[in-house]
Amino acid sequence: MKAFLVLEDGTVFEGTHIGADREIISEIVFNTSMAGYLEVLTDPSYAGQAVCMTYPLTGNYGICREDMESRRPWPDGFIVRELSRVPCNFRCDMSLQQFLEENDVPGIAGIDTRALTKILREKGTMNGMITTREDFCREEVLPKLKAYTTGRVVERVTCREKYIVKPSLSLDENGPLSGAARFDADYYEKGGREQRPTLIKELNGVGLNVALLDFGAKDNIALSLAGRGCQVTVWPAFTSAEEIIASQPDGIMLSNGPGDPKECAEIIGEIKKLYDTEIPVFAICLGHQLMALATGADTYKMKYGHRGGNHPVKDLKTGRVYISSQNHGYVVDMDKLDPNVAVPAFVNVNDGTNEGLAYTGKNIFTVQYHPEACPGPQDSGYLFDRFIDMMREQQRVTKMEGGASHA
Repeated sequence: MKAFLVLEDGTVFEGTHIGADREIISEIVFNTSMAGYLEVLTDPSYAGQAVCMTYPLTGNYGICREDMESRRPWPDGFIVRELSRVPCNFRCDMSLQQFLEENDVPGIAGIDTRALTKILREKGTMNGMITTREDFCREEVLPKLKAYTTGRVVERVTCREKYIVKPSLSLDENGPLSGAARFDADYYEKGGREQRPTLIKELNGVGLNVALLDFGAKDNIALSLAGRGCQVTVWPAFTSAEEIIASQPDGIMLSNGPGDPKECAEIIGEIKKLYDTEIPVFAICLGHQLMALATGADTYKMKYGHRGGNHPVKDLKTGRVYISSQNHGYVVDMDKLDPNVAVPAFVNVNDGTNEGLAYTGKNIFTVQYHPEACPGPQDSGYLFDRFIDMMREQQRVTKMEGGASHA
């Protein structure tokens, strides 16, 4: 069946329908990752968007449910150059086409994704429609495209009630150490599924309790902490600061999530209250932006954002450059940052935009990229260890001061 992608500048791409049979209007973005399409699809930060994968072949290793980053896919639509309908992978549970159909995600294949990406890079991110109607009227469609906004998408993706992610009690629970894994044919023949490799070498978080605010959190954020021995309580996005503080966490994680951070006015007010405590805070992506807004800084929408697994980030403290996984369309405005509140800690090597902040006189640091990766490199996993060290130090200080309260 034919399908069409119509952009708000009037450009029309003709291809083949994939996934669910329905029409959508969404914000069109592109991701440059060469693998990890399942993790992209199940990343809640894509709510309200349709994703174009720039790598020319998608779906060749199928779908392995164990690799999902949340309970379901979140993009409104999926755009690929070529869809592999016959996956080859011993871990595969189903094909990508089956997964899209099962979860009601429409898409289009067979278009020139390189040309689409060049348009988005030159003109900026824009809205579009995926449809199978050959008789669509462009003049009627374009005003609808221009009117579309992602809206308050955090409300859609956050959990509805709090839950606990139990800590690993031994390193063996995390899976084989990366680089040491070996395929066990006998175990596989008996129906066994091997665990994913891990880079975690120490249970340095044993006894620590972390409150994770879910603005659209990827599962691997909680797992990265639990794998180090922390117990993680995941809280809905609109939980009050008072309730979080009353639970007496050793640290607070602010997660990634979708949409314009300025749409989250209520959440920003609660984060300001968390900032005013002495509880250590580590924030990722949307959480990074929300903390900046809560402390008087500003954010703006990028021309086409950073989405992929190959973005170089420089640590301004050490001068080292890390390759990072990223997914964001907004960024903190460095021109409006008060150095008495926070200073730049990381910078994007490609375009010079901010990639992280260290808060002056506070146990708070934030990053724009994804240290939990999935998909992408795990170069920045050490940031979870830095957060654990921060919590340990705060415990030591509190003990020396005679057990003073967090607040």
